[in-house]
Amino acid sequence: MSQVPQIKIPATYIRGGTSKGVFFRRQDLPESAQVAGAARDNILMRVIGSPDPYGKQTDGMGGATSSTSKTVILDKSSQPDHDVDYLFGQVAIDRAFVDWSGNCGNLTAAVGAFAISGGLVDAGRVPYNGVCVVRIWQANIKKTIIAHVPITNGEVQETGDFELDGVTFPAAEVQVEFMDPADGDGAMFPTGNLVDDLDVPGVGTFKATMINAGIPTIFLNAEEIGYNGTELQEAINGDSVALERFETIRAYGAVRMGLIKDISEAVARQHTPKVAFCAPAQNYVSSSGKQVTTDDIDVAVRALSMGKLHHAMMGTAAVAIGTAAAIPGTLVNMAAGGGERNAVTFGHPSGTLKVGAEAAQVDGEWTATKAIMSRSARVLMEGWVRIPGDSF
Repeated sequence: MSQVPQIKIPATYIRGGTSKGVFFRRQDLPESAQVAGAARDNILMRVIGSPDPYGKQTDGMGGATSSTSKTVILDKSSQPDHDVDYLFGQVAIDRAFVDWSGNCGNLTAAVGAFAISGGLVDAGRVPYNGVCVVRIWQANIKKTIIAHVPITNGEVQETGDFELDGVTFPAAEVQVEFMDPADGDGAMFPTGNLVDDLDVPGVGTFKATMINAGIPTIFLNAEEIGYNGTELQEAINGDSVALERFETIRAYGAVRMGLIKDISEAVARQHTPKVAFCAPAQNYVSSSGKQVTTDDIDVAVRALSMGKLHHAMMGTAAVAIGTAAAIPGTLVNMAAGGGERNAVTFGHPSGTLKVGAEAAQVDGEWTATKAIMSRSARVLMEGWVRIPGDSF
């Protein structure tokens, strides 16, 4: 039996927002993986530890959740007036599949810091003390993101007192601006409506706001689907019937949004769209035991990612929440009390998050100029990852 030795690839393991993933510079990947294709996907799956029929990713860097089965590839930007190209790959846990259809807003908070430390940002643009403005080209969705990265004594500052619900320890604050956050080239509301009746055969017909902002998202009213909007993970993730119902809703919503042509295609597009449900603000206890009150939030929102209720909130979904909240008449806006607003604080399973958004009507269609939120990021480990040389 022949044995192929392991190879090692320079990599950095980073927490960004409420997610963590393995970051690579494109130039450090094996040559065959520096371009899209099977070799690249196979390498990333082997690094993360997928596909794993046990659902644990024990033989890899993944953490067996949608928040921790993530990879990032960065390169000096090919776009004018940008510093770095950011490509995100969501690795499926139990299937041989990497989804390149969307962005990860949480890991975006770490992109600027990694780009600076990895020499992908021109040294002349990095202050000795202050804030470095990193211009990111999000290659999955072809959008601009601006990260404001604190710099102390010429190095990225990672420690600080900024607290982010869903993350145990405080760190330095990184402000992230998502410019023109409508996802892709289509309309922000692909059906042309702020609210639709979404017919899901065998499940029901539901009011739905389907929006392309940050990431394609299907918003439902919590009450209409049998929830109150204050659920924690255990209330849903242990209910296989509920999870199957959410996946069916997601598939039919994806067809209505024009993301796929047939519901059978949804299985190969796990990362997008997201499904979320919202409710008016109410008191609840977060997963950490923190009391969240109606004085703390404008609206309660829960979202699913890769088939499971997220433990906090995906950064891109937070952009969708903020944008939808800014547009009178959407389900999120009405759950938040209606009217015009340029910021919203929402409750999620781990606590609260504030996101700002600017939206306006242009020629009768809603557009968003930007969404802003604060996250944090921290390098957990750096060096090399190792995979068997015949993995790709």
